[in-house]
Amino acid sequence: MKTKTIVNLTLLAIASGGLAFATARVLEAKGNHAESAPNITLDSRPLERDSRMPTSFADTLKKITPSVVKIDVTTKAMSAADFGDRGQMAPFDPSDGSGLQRFFQQRGRGSGGMPMPREHGAASGVIITPDGYVLTNNHVIEHADKVEVTLQDGRTLTAKVLGEDPKTDLAVLKVEASDLPAMTFADSDQVQVGDIVLAVGNPFGLGQSCSMGMVSATGRATMGLDYEDFIQTDAAINPGNSGGALVDTQGRLVGINTAILSRTGGNNGVGFAIPSNMARSVMNDLITDGKVTRASLGVMAQDLTPALARKFGAAEATRGALVGEVLAKSSAAKAGVENGDVITGVGGQAVRDARTLKLAVGSHKPGDQLELKVVRDGAEKSLTATLEPMAGEDQATPAHQRSSGRDDADTLNGVGVADLDRETRREANIPSDVKGALVTEVDESTAAWEAGLRAGNVIQQINRQPVTSAEDAVKLTSRQSNKETLLRVWSQGGSHFITVDETRETP
Repeated sequence: MKTKTIVNLTLLAIASGGLAFATARVLEAKGNHAESAPNITLDSRPLERDSRMPTSFADTLKKITPSVVKIDVTTKAMSAADFGDRGQMAPFDPSDGSGLQRFFQQRGRGSGGMPMPREHGAASGVIITPDGYVLTNNHVIEHADKVEVTLQDGRTLTAKVLGEDPKTDLAVLKVEASDLPAMTFADSDQVQVGDIVLAVGNPFGLGQSCSMGMVSATGRATMGLDYEDFIQTDAAINPGNSGGALVDTQGRLVGINTAILSRTGGNNGVGFAIPSNMARSVMNDLITDGKVTRASLGVMAQDLTPALARKFGAAEATRGALVGEVLAKSSAAKAGVENGDVITGVGGQAVRDARTLKLAVGSHKPGDQLELKVVRDGAEKSLTATLEPMAGEDQATPAHQRSSGRDDADTLNGVGVADLDRETRREANIPSDVKGALVTEVDESTAAWEAGLRAGNVIQQINRQPVTSAEDAVKLTSRQSNKETLLRVWSQGGSHFITVDETRETP
């Protein structure tokens, strides 16, 4: 779930002059996760590959296009410095500098590339349950202040970000609606090179579009994410397609479109989609737990080369992951894995290289038992490992827990206040008979700004209660069950009332 940096109504005493004003910055969660697993539809039957190529996919598209939505994201303009140390691309910058593009269509920049106060982006998403769960890319909603989902029938709904997993570039949204047309999932493990696929999304913000191509490769790792197993396709994918659907000819979801390889920013016939099986696993965790919990084997592994295979007595093993180090007291150590072992299988799944080992282990949960097939000095062994939780920073943080500072029940979020003393009265030109708390700052993304509250105003009452200091204002907005706040405000020589409704999303 996405968070935003705001200034909340709070106090910080300044010893030099006794001035109290709001300077604390916190992260505000944008929704709570559900507790039950999503009721998705899964069709795991193999694709019918013996039939002749149809002359039209019109009937298939009529079935699936209602499940693909347009996503509009609003965020503050952010400078390059805001992203420099995050290891992630800015949400409106489609390129990572190497030709790899995340295709999120930007809008709302000023001429000459100068940023405007707020920016807007258009992307895509897939409805996964009739009761309003929507799957998209994490880079689509990253840094978002507001997310809206537009259905094919024209309805636009405000979405909450339930959770996000940057390690796979997936996120789950929730809209309040029922009887929505949910996409049927396919078993993406059965996808083969040569299968015809359709890409459905919102390229260039133009509206829903479809393109056709084939699966040109599987198991690609291109974006530098921790967990990558992309389906590669030559179906035309362009900016704005992020989070859209890659479906097979039977209209089943096989992937979430995520990136393209391009020197120009446009489609060059090399696109990448997150397999639906990976997406299904991640979204289940995000919806039920608000986070993704992955298991760890506790080894440092590398790809097996023919030369290394000969040196470690595994010449017959053409594929596998060579263990360079076994971490002390780890699952692998307890199972008897040793440095120099070549892991060729995990839980009945063949291990091709270090990446597939990580994917196989990461798809399991702590406490799961896995049978390991290892080659040691030319002999194959079977070991059993009980997986343990991954180290702290590899656990995706639940979006609903990304908060600090003030409690979520506080109101007038984004408003800074100060005491009215002789100096502040003089600077703000406020008469001596006006009592209250001086507004020093109002975040432009908040309901208070939308209601008309501005720096230089004086809050005289909060919910009919008198305000004589900044401390009064803080107390009267702390832990409020009612998120609609009535203010009496002095400005420009007179007083008036305004209502700040924080149950509504700001534009």
